[in-house]
Amino acid sequence: MDATITMSPRRVAGAYLQEIRSECLRYLRAPSFILPVTLFSTVFYLMFGVLLNHSGSDASRYLLASYTTFGVIGPGLFGFGASLAIEREGGLLTLKRALPMPPGAYLLGKMVMAMGMATLVAALLLTLGLTLGGVTLSPARVLAMLLAGAFGVLPFCALGMFVGTLIKGQGAPGLLNLVYLPMAFLSGLWLPLSMLPKPLQAMAPVWPSYHLNQLTLAAVGMGQGALWPHVLALAAFAAAFLVLAARRLRRVG
Repeated sequence: MDATITMSPRRVAGAYLQEIRSECLRYLRAPSFILPVTLFSTVFYLMFGVLLNHSGSDASRYLLASYTTFGVIGPGLFGFGASLAIEREGGLLTLKRALPMPPGAYLLGKMVMAMGMATLVAALLLTLGLTLGGVTLSPARVLAMLLAGAFGVLPFCALGMFVGTLIKGQGAPGLLNLVYLPMAFLSGLWLPLSMLPKPLQAMAPVWPSYHLNQLTLAAVGMGQGALWPHVLALAAFAAAFLVLAARRLRRVG
């Protein structure tokens, strides 16, 4: 029987909030997760966007946008993918299903954790860009960057969730890196797409990171064209991988 049937709305809401709280605290107390997720993209931006570029240059703004995209992907892929694979292998996911809690609380807790971490990464990169990088952004553009980070992580949560259903815990980080790093390169996050071969440029819209990068570029004033196709593409990626992951979870547990 669904546990939520016999729970009052107040208790259901409390169960969701408690799961969100415990999930966030669990990752905040895990330096092996927090430090790579927050420092990887910020160190790269500090090196290539600040130290090796003129302050306030277009290159510094471009790299602020692209490394924000790069940094936002991490909490979604690894916060969902690696942890889900480990928890499936260790039996924690089975235990969670047996507990008298709303069935969506587990996934919502992870999603809120990933959104919080993505927002933190975007805020750290913005701080570097606005102070050391010489980038000038209006408050509206700063807010747009933070919103792109908070909501742009969701397709990668779904992708990470799907990958987490395919492999056991020890192999998940390696497989996720094989997805993460090539996808970043092929989406123009490390080099502008104009510097890549023509066939790779044509393939860029296949990757969700390309569409998120168009939103972050628009937030720093370097976007071209309408934004709604990229928003729809990200929503479609999220929905597709969520459906695939849900089907896998029903089969493999």
